[in-house]
Amino acid sequence: MAMNMNHALYRRRRLANLWGMVTSMMAMGLGLTVLLWILFVLFTNGFAALDWNILSQDTPAPGTDGGGLRNAIVGSLLMVGLTVLVATPIGILAGIYLTEFGDQSKTASLTRFVTDIMLSAPSITIGLFVYAIAVATVGRFSGYAGSLALTLIAVPVVMRTTENMLRLVPGSLREAAFALGAPRWKVSLSVTLRAAKSGVITGVLLAIARISGETAPLLFTALNNQFFNDDMTKPMANLPVVIFQFAMSPYENWIRLAWGGALIITLTVLILNILARVFFRDKTSS
Repeated sequence: MAMNMNHALYRRRRLANLWGMVTSMMAMGLGLTVLLWILFVLFTNGFAALDWNILSQDTPAPGTDGGGLRNAIVGSLLMVGLTVLVATPIGILAGIYLTEFGDQSKTASLTRFVTDIMLSAPSITIGLFVYAIAVATVGRFSGYAGSLALTLIAVPVVMRTTENMLRLVPGSLREAAFALGAPRWKVSLSVTLRAAKSGVITGVLLAIARISGETAPLLFTALNNQFFNDDMTKPMANLPVVIFQFAMSPYENWIRLAWGGALIITLTVLILNILARVFFRDKTSS
């Protein structure tokens, strides 16, 4: 009797396991199919739009032929570059503080709470916030306002990744450094941060990948500019907003450029994610 009950229980568990495996594989197959379909359409239309003009000419006027995305590419590089210069040290230093200095303090708990909120906050909300404090008060859109909005998105990513990577460093490594007489700040910067540098770089790369395609914050801050402009105190063209506007236009030339811009952003994010995976693999293998 007991053997029959055990056999029936074993059979039910095997059926449940089989059902779970089949449904999981079906869900994975569906997700991969949709992803490959999106990438196929993007690559097909994007590569057809790529030429030298897309890198050497500015965005065209409505109804005209030719043109490119030079001004949008330069604008995106300037805003993302400034964001990286500001967000990287702030995020890394904040992550070091949360791990090494204020781990159990109320300030650290409040910081983590605010960071979690910012990580989950819609980017359009951050864009509206920056619009209220940096655009409406000044009276004009600017590249600096766009970079500020992107910084508020990138800092929590770098901060959280840095904190998580530093927590993976063994405590014995810190104790050995303290035993040699090194001060806490020296241990934090020269020992633990160096041991977790691959993971920290991974966080920076992931933050760049996150902000590269953000459109909503830039609509409220940097807006757009049809002409080439490297002055960040003025409205500045950028790839996400140009793609958003061109993709909804009735002009075939604009739609073609939108596909090319989307491919450029996708390839950039793909390369950054590959680099992040390589750094993360080196971290785990060491």
